[in-house]
Amino acid sequence: MSDTPQDPRRRHSAPVVDGVGKSASRAMLRAVGFTDADFAKPQVGIASTWSRVTPCNSHIGELAEQASAGADAAGGKGVIFNTITISDGIANGTEGMKYSLVSREVIADSIETVAGCEGFDGLVAIGGCDKNMPGCLIGLARLDRPSVFVYGGTILPGEGHTDIVSVFEAMGAHSRGDLDLIEVKQIEETAIPGPGACGGMYTANTMASAIEALGMSLPGSSAQNAVSRAKHDDSRAAGEAVLTLLERDIKPSDIMTREAFENAITVVIALGGSTNAVLHLIAMADAVGVPLALGDFTEIGRRVPVLADLRPSGQYMMSELVEIGGIQPLMKTLLEAGLLHGDCLTVTGATLAENLANVAPYPEDQAIIASLEAPLKAESHLRVLHGNLAPEGAVAKITGKEGTRFSGRARVFGSEEEAQARINDGSVVAGDVVVIRYEGPRGGPGMREMLTPTSAIMGRGLGSEVALITDGRFSGGSHGFVVGHVTPEAFDGGPLALVEDGDTITIDAEADTIEVALDDAELARRRAAWQPPAPRYTRGVLAKYARTVSSASTGAVTDRPV
Repeated sequence: MSDTPQDPRRRHSAPVVDGVGKSASRAMLRAVGFTDADFAKPQVGIASTWSRVTPCNSHIGELAEQASAGADAAGGKGVIFNTITISDGIANGTEGMKYSLVSREVIADSIETVAGCEGFDGLVAIGGCDKNMPGCLIGLARLDRPSVFVYGGTILPGEGHTDIVSVFEAMGAHSRGDLDLIEVKQIEETAIPGPGACGGMYTANTMASAIEALGMSLPGSSAQNAVSRAKHDDSRAAGEAVLTLLERDIKPSDIMTREAFENAITVVIALGGSTNAVLHLIAMADAVGVPLALGDFTEIGRRVPVLADLRPSGQYMMSELVEIGGIQPLMKTLLEAGLLHGDCLTVTGATLAENLANVAPYPEDQAIIASLEAPLKAESHLRVLHGNLAPEGAVAKITGKEGTRFSGRARVFGSEEEAQARINDGSVVAGDVVVIRYEGPRGGPGMREMLTPTSAIMGRGLGSEVALITDGRFSGGSHGFVVGHVTPEAFDGGPLALVEDGDTITIDAEADTIEVALDDAELARRRAAWQPPAPRYTRGVLAKYARTVSSASTGAVTDRPV
């Protein structure tokens, strides 16, 4: 019970449990399983996002136990605690979806709060759904203690090669009359066969891949099935790895460097990943003090091609990429082509190049990952657009399959629900540009995903004939001619608030522009007549979020320096 800590690995836990003055602390911990020997060990907090709320996280309790066992086996003391998760797939298209992006901040705050209070020396964070991952990383970055992130893993395909997006699109097909209720129910009953995150290169798999490329998870963590021996082994190894990081005092700030974020962006582009990666990577970089902006995605996107034929715009699922080796062979190809920074440190304690040194190439007969010589798209599918509709930028996901330019007449809606009703009843027709506004971080509040309307457009067969723009955002499962993150948002008086039905809007993904055919004088006239709407929430978490959140162009973060 010495008052002087001897172990440099215990710089955070020692003040909590060492010395006679901390007898009360030790008494509390004995009641949850600590022994005398445990008080001399580095404490490793295991942040679990286990929940029965969603299949993405329903198995993570087992993974947390494995991570804790790994920390114990390596000479530490694992302590499991929980944070929240919500389900985008369940909440999409409802008022509840406004809490989705908010949950990223709650997760980050809760991890920081528990670890900061309890004095954990290192951490493992385990996430399985979209906001879990950036939320975990933001929390780990703020704490800056030796840490490893574990991805909960991908779901397996449903019957007939279906997934959650298949269900959303079946709903659209039903509204057009192409599927009857029995057919929709058959897809509903079989598309989600068990635990794991949504099966395409949607936001969960995108962010898991980005975090592995960033160096904050062990090699292979992003491309493992949720229910597998590999995922159990990955979790246990993560607990062990934290002790190595403690020995060497390697912290997130040593790993999450500017070059590491460039690696993450490169891998996201090569995989054809979600637009949400733009929002989340900017927020994660902000948490660790690394400057990252929309323009960086444009700059990197000019030299990085799209190589992965993965859903939603492609045909394969993450589980099929797992079968051929995951993202490690892709990363080695990118490294050998000079597109990745190989000297970046990772949670293995080795560099990215060292981790990839013995990685075998993909099988010769695989069709999921194209070669650099014959890419699916020569430049990035993530397009950052500017123009008189988005002076501070907007983010589009244009694969080229939907074309690279769209010009049409505006159909303006003040909420997702209004737009959804008019899509479903056939009022939205070919040639329309659906404008959904007042759905930004402050206006929504919460910047809802528009998976329901985009899926309805696809389900009605209008994917190449209707565009959709919004100050909200999109699910990684959205595809078609869609533009989100329009800034400044309408609630703040951005130009999107001034658009009227019938205005001509042109989106050009080659020139990277988004324009409404109005001159400055007309925009000024409309601005003078515009009145800001009343806040939709005045109390509670959504109101608090609206008061503190930054623009989507800066990551929609809530902890800017004061």
